Amino acid sequence: MDVPVAANVFGIMGAVCWSIQLIPQIVINYRRHSTTGLQPTMMMLWAWAGVPLGVYNITKEFNIALRIQPQILTLLSLVTWNQCYYYERNWSILRSLAVVVPVACVMGAIQAGLIQAVSHAKQRDMHWPGILMAVASAALLAAGVLRHYVDVYLYRTVRGISFVFVGIDALGDVFSLVSVIFQPSLDVLGMVIYGTELVLWAGVFICGAYYNLIPWIVAVWERRKSKQAAVAVVASGITLHSLPSSTSVFRTPSGDIEVTRQRNHLPSIGA
Repeated sequence: MDVPVAANVFGIMGAVCWSIQLIPQIVINYRRHSTTGLQPTMMMLWAWAGVPLGVYNITKEFNIALRIQPQILTLLSLVTWNQCYYYERNWSILRSLAVVVPVACVMGAIQAGLIQAVSHAKQRDMHWPGILMAVASAALLAAGVLRHYVDVYLYRTVRGISFVFVGIDALGDVFSLVSVIFQPSLDVLGMVIYGTELVLWAGVFICGAYYNLIPWIVAVWERRKSKQAAVAVVASGITLHSLPSSTSVFRTPSGDIEVTRQRNHLPSIGA
């Protein structure tokens, strides 16, 4: 389906989503000074996924937005990965930069070399190198998300991850997928790359609903029922009053009158 305008528009929207997808996560990490629950392995896998994905999108001559998109993914993933070590292993800023900058340079050099190699193979009608890049990027993206599934299985909760980030990332996959569909020729492998991650993110949302959202809704409902019950008790003239000991008793209106009489040295009711 050849619709250049639609391909460019959706490609740009996908690139924008991928440009800001990890920013909510980075901000949350910074505010709480912790990356507990966030998997550094996931971030590094995504950083490396941007290398073959960039090679594939560039050699396939996708629109400019889809060509830039993997570079943004790699950059933000490296920043988030670095946060994991900075906050959890107390790395200094200097040590963090000393590690992440060379890694980023190596990734850039590898991608540049692979682009030349795959383009040369393409000129000779050799398609397997391009297919290999597509498979590698899809596998690395999927492995990054699946690493979070392991954490969900171990702890029975979706912890540490920002669902704003997950939603923006999934939306970026949707836009990128549509952009690929509107390319001059339908690229099945390109659809597989973005579609695989989209399906896995849908699974994370389901896990979040099961382990986090449902218990939260139940807790809110129970608190509301407790408040309603307390209001009903007060309205009936019965209140819960704390005594000096650790126990609590119900006090009724007649009981309050009796206490007042005793304090005023008045005769008791019925005396």
